[in-house]
Order: sequence, then structure tokens, then C-alpha cells
Amino acid sequence: MKKKVHSYQAEGIVVEYDAARCIHVKECVHGLPEVFDPKRRPWIDPGLASADAIAEVVRRCPTGALRYRTETGEQEQPTGRNEVRTAADGPLYLHGRLNVRVSDGESVEETRMALCRCGASQNKPFCDNAHIESGFRDPAANIPQQVAKGSDEKTTVAVTFAPNGPILIDGPVAVCGADSSEAVGVRGALRRCGESLTKPFCDGSHVTAGFSSD
Repeated sequence: MKKKVHSYQAEGIVVEYDAARCIHVKECVHGLPEVFDPKRRPWIDPGLASADAIAEVVRRCPTGALRYRTETGEQEQPTGRNEVRTAADGPLYLHGRLNVRVSDGESVEETRMALCRCGASQNKPFCDNAHIESGFRDPAANIPQQVAKGSDEKTTVAVTFAPNGPILIDGPVAVCGADSSEAVGVRGALRRCGESLTKPFCDGSHVTAGFSSD
């Protein structure tokens, strides 16, 4: 997982920006253009708005490229249920209490991520907008019911990237389409090779497609 984090501090808040995860959704620019100005250097100036206003806008960033913490070190706490939102012709947006397990065995706590599902990203497992150039198409509608049902006392969903395979999710989660469809359960496998016929879930197509990723 590439990481290039810049920090910007003002009274009451520290804003962190991970450039490798930004895909220019621009929620920050639309929310507080005086604070987040791509034409300015440095482009983030948290001294131009209240800490509460900045925190609210940062939480809108669907990729996790922007994060914040208070001066006392308090981190963002996710609200609501754990969700995987499938963007039409685009990535998987994860939100909630996420325990991400990477290839070296390390676990990282996350609240927001944008993961590649077209198979073409050069920053796997994250989306880098490669779906645009590759012409990836999927309306993200009529989500099939391919999440295992059952009760789960956990509040966190574990996210694991199978080598050369799918994204495994284990814990209470809702997989939502771009329409109103969703699949709710406690366990599933999300494809990331771009080839599955049961999008957004894996159907084993990564094997015949020769998909490669840690």
C-alpha cells in the first residue's frame, strides 16, 4: 500500500492528506473551497475554517485520502453501519469500522476507502481512476444476494485481499448498489479482476483472467 501523507495543522485540528489515495472526487473542494484550494500551495489551509466544519467536510471524502485528528490525538470515529457502496462504472467505496489486513500480515484500522474493482489500477488495492481509461462498465444495479446470512456480535468488518484473488469481507456489512438494491450479511467475496459475471461479487473469473495482485 503506497503512502505519502502530508499534515496540515491549525487550532484544534490536524488534517492529513494521502496523495496516493486521492482520485479527485472533490467533496472537500465543494464543501470548503476556502480551506481546500487545488490552485494554492499548500492547497490545504485548516486555519481558514473552524475545526468542526473541517472535520465534517473531511468525513465526506469517500477514499480516506483526507483524515483528521484533534490536537489531543482523537481520531475520527465512524458512524452508522459498515457499507460497501458500488459506484456505477467505478470503484468500491467502503465506509465504517474496517480492519484491513494487508499482505505482510499487518492490520490497519480504516474508516473510508476506495478500492479498485476494474483490475487495472496501478495502486492496488486502491482505485486510481484506471476504470476511466480502461472503459470499465458496470451499472452497479440489482446487487445479487451473495453475502452469507447470519448473526455476528462483531462491530468491525475484516477486509482481506486474497493474493491474486478477491476482497474477502468478514463481519457485519451491507453491499449496496448504485440503485436501491443491497445485500446484507456477515461474509462475502468481492471481485477485483474486472471480469466477474456476478458483479460486485467474485465468481472465480480471476483464475482464467490471470489476475495478479498481492
